[in-house]
Amino acid sequence: MTKPCLFALRVALGLAPLALSTACSSAAHQAEFPPVAKRWYDRGAASYQSGDLEDAELAVENALRAAPNQPETRLLAGRISLARLDYDRTIEVLKGLNSADARGVRGRALWYRGDVQSAADELDALLRDPDVKDGWAVEIVKLARRGVGRKPFDMSGGLLAVMDMPRTGSASMIVPVEIDGDPALGMIATGTAEAVVDAAAGTEPSWVSLRFGERVEVRDVPVLAKDLSALSKQVNAPIKILLGVNLLRHLHPTIDFAGGQFVVRSFEPPPPPAATTVRLNYVRGGGMLVRGAFGSGDSAPACSLLIDTSLTYPVALDGAAWAKAGVPASSLHTLPNSGSLREGVLPSLRLGAFEVPHVPGLEGDGAVKERAEGLGVNVDGLLGSGLLATFRMTLIDGGRSMWLEDLPTEALGPSLPLDVPDVDVPADDSDAAESGDAEDDEPPAKGKGGKAGKPAAPKGAQPAPKKP
Repeated sequence: MTKPCLFALRVALGLAPLALSTACSSAAHQAEFPPVAKRWYDRGAASYQSGDLEDAELAVENALRAAPNQPETRLLAGRISLARLDYDRTIEVLKGLNSADARGVRGRALWYRGDVQSAADELDALLRDPDVKDGWAVEIVKLARRGVGRKPFDMSGGLLAVMDMPRTGSASMIVPVEIDGDPALGMIATGTAEAVVDAAAGTEPSWVSLRFGERVEVRDVPVLAKDLSALSKQVNAPIKILLGVNLLRHLHPTIDFAGGQFVVRSFEPPPPPAATTVRLNYVRGGGMLVRGAFGSGDSAPACSLLIDTSLTYPVALDGAAWAKAGVPASSLHTLPNSGSLREGVLPSLRLGAFEVPHVPGLEGDGAVKERAEGLGVNVDGLLGSGLLATFRMTLIDGGRSMWLEDLPTEALGPSLPLDVPDVDVPADDSDAAESGDAEDDEPPAKGKGGKAGKPAAPKGAQPAPKKP
């Protein structure tokens, strides 16, 4: 036998044990997953996918107790903790895991915790993987490298600022703001994770200072940059910045669209005299998700909705969600002058302790799929400003919960002419939307009557019945 043949034989014989060892190691890893732990993990993964974060958290903690070293379980626990905005827990449970998925979750936790340089290092390592495409991470690394020594969202000035919200003929939530000293208009955009400034002139990701009401200044605000000129045309206002959820969580804000006021605080607000508390979660740290139900009572089908205030309709649901809510496809009708869009009326939607009947909405399979696809979850639809405008909303506990105050019908003024939801807010990659169960400590409030349909009845939609 020639020397090359002998060498090849030796190599083959040497690799065979290695391959066998790898196969045995993989089989052993699978065998180490105890059946009970696997069942808990499968339950947690399914609940996470459906947006039921309460159950997902319960299940994954049981899976961790049964098998604390399983990488799949630890990764799921990290994703759930990130959605809960529990950054320390996310980093702890992912310690030692260096897969692309683990780095992506850990990098986001570090970023949202304000650990700018560590986030840059983690995301840099993520992006060195040739199989990874993460536009958000690319932009955040640029920001982080330019943010050495910065303290994100550092607030100074007065305790609170109150701004009048200009009306633009729809339920778009517009607020005045100063960007680095220049007066501008911003739009509350919960469909985006980061603040986004207009890049019509070619602006790069940067750090800016925002001032609200000439009283509260927020320094070192990280902003991405996208061309907002099309959005400005659609909402009929020169929008220079989108206020994404990462910024909103730091503002302790109250949004009172009916009263025309936007309030920013440097402190945690006291509870209002009458409100329901709704748990919020943030898929991948950026996708604002709320858990509700299609109807009243324990038997009402639960639903998971991404809150997207760029949608001026009350809700947009996929076809399966309309069916879940008891609305047959045959009852949906084509929206005039809108191509294939169809609309209908949701019999009832429960948020926290409030039950809102007769909610106009769209069948929005495409929009729902687009927003949820990059987040790795399955949601029933989008909750838009057309419905939220009928409440006074306050974010509390760093954005982990929201108070909803029911407004009397007379406070809502004349009907708001809502446009077809063609507002195309540029998404900041996949981090555009997890969820807590609706609060059931008190019976559903019946006081909203047909109020959701009054200010939120879109063009061509069936008007909601009057309050009985």
